Amino acid sequence: MYTVEQVAATIDHAVLKPEQTEQDVRDNAGLCIERGVASMCVRPCDVKLAAGLLKDSPVLVSCVLSFPHGADATPVKAAQARQAIEDGVQEIDMVMNIGQFLSGNYDFVRDDIKAVVEVAHATGVIVKVIQESCYLTLEQVAKACELSFEAGADFVKTSTGFGSSSATLEIIDVMIKTVGGRMKIKASGGIRDWATAVAYLEQGVDRLGIGATATVLDGGISRCLKNK
Repeated sequence: MYTVEQVAATIDHAVLKPEQTEQDVRDNAGLCIERGVASMCVRPCDVKLAAGLLKDSPVLVSCVLSFPHGADATPVKAAQARQAIEDGVQEIDMVMNIGQFLSGNYDFVRDDIKAVVEVAHATGVIVKVIQESCYLTLEQVAKACELSFEAGADFVKTSTGFGSSSATLEIIDVMIKTVGGRMKIKASGGIRDWATAVAYLEQGVDRLGIGATATVLDGGISRCLKNK
């Protein structure tokens, strides 16, 4: 059994929708502090604001990078990481280059991740690698996990929440069997109710990416079409 506080402490609360305003960032920062989540995950342009709003709280500042397609050139991703760190980020959720991975260019994918990891780890910033696993077979999920591990990343993560589908228990099972004990695992996308959140935690994930945090923690069901 999990308490509300225990589940909240695993949540990276997502504030990533394109239409969300500066006031939305401010409002969500207040929610994050009130509910005791692990981090608030914001767009790169919002990192500095979020860092200021959360500076006197235990809530970490996380941000997405090369979101949601992972298609930026590697030097651009590294530059994005440096800028986010300068602005005050503590954790980075980067998107793997999906097209390069599906092309079989595994060295490219590994080096792409490693470039961000090297920038981030130089200042103690954690890196989570988003696979967007809805586009992958389960065998490819395992391969992407191995590449992320070889690149030195800290977490593997299922989804952006903007792809064609979300995290599944089957995908998480493959992640755990492949890199469990060597990396941490984040389930993200489609977590819209308490039962789903707890099921992933019981399966062994370390973090949950959730947009409708208050609804989930209060035992409701989010009706939004997509969640991080």
